[in-house]
Amino acid sequence: MGTRHPYPPGKGAPNGIVMHVLSSISTTTVQAVYAGAEGRLWELAMGEQIHIGGLASSLDLATRAGIAAGATGVDLCSCTGAGCRFLVKLRGVARMTGVDMTPEMLALGRQRDVRDGVSGRIAHLQAQVTGTGLPSAGFDFCWGEDAWCYVTDKPALAREAARLVRSGGTVAFTDWVEGPTGLSAAEAQRFMAFMKFPSFPSISEWRDMLGTAGLKVELAEDTGRFSPHVDLYLGMLGGQLGYDALRTLGFDQAMLQAVAGEMVFVRDLAKAGKLVQAIFVARKP
Repeated sequence: MGTRHPYPPGKGAPNGIVMHVLSSISTTTVQAVYAGAEGRLWELAMGEQIHIGGLASSLDLATRAGIAAGATGVDLCSCTGAGCRFLVKLRGVARMTGVDMTPEMLALGRQRDVRDGVSGRIAHLQAQVTGTGLPSAGFDFCWGEDAWCYVTDKPALAREAARLVRSGGTVAFTDWVEGPTGLSAAEAQRFMAFMKFPSFPSISEWRDMLGTAGLKVELAEDTGRFSPHVDLYLGMLGGQLGYDALRTLGFDQAMLQAVAGEMVFVRDLAKAGKLVQAIFVARKP
């Protein structure tokens, strides 16, 4: 069940990091979501950029991180590579490598690269984001959008992100994190089980993990976008996209009602200050 303890268990958490952990969630659990109907439902509600705020969030992250035209980057937990396509199409990034563990998402990403005319500038790699096998210091920046919440060993993810960027390079990401009010153990268990999050830190805990990985954190704050966007998704699924949502779930009305109920729970947690979308920018000395 969900609880708070030093993480990863038995490995010695950096600076005594303590975060919510749900041990029943694994990489296989997350893969099943994104390869199936639930993943298609999220994309229906949120668009191809499956993160809070969509294009506006991506533009904000790129601007605040100083992502420059001609740079090279790696997107960890890239899903279908929507972030990669955004960066090469709208920010002039020279080349992106997307790393993800779900083969169905990588295959779909390659198709969409061809559709958008960027297949020559994006590579998709199936690998663990905590150990990609890519060259050290091989990129100008490391990128992530609302996806690192799915990674179990977040200290290892922070170390891998730091390893991949050159000296002076940037690690920039947004993510869902625990808000200032804090989650109870019961709230964390229900929320993490619905979202398939194996571990769930706060902003300050992410700061510590990035710092321990050798990065200098320049920005770590709440974007303020969370609850208004969940209201938007609920409104779309309950109204304009209701039929599309039912079709996505095989016309299982009970399942759609259950998902909507959990999304209301998530929205209420956000309104209570227990969940936020946070933005992080860190540099490698």
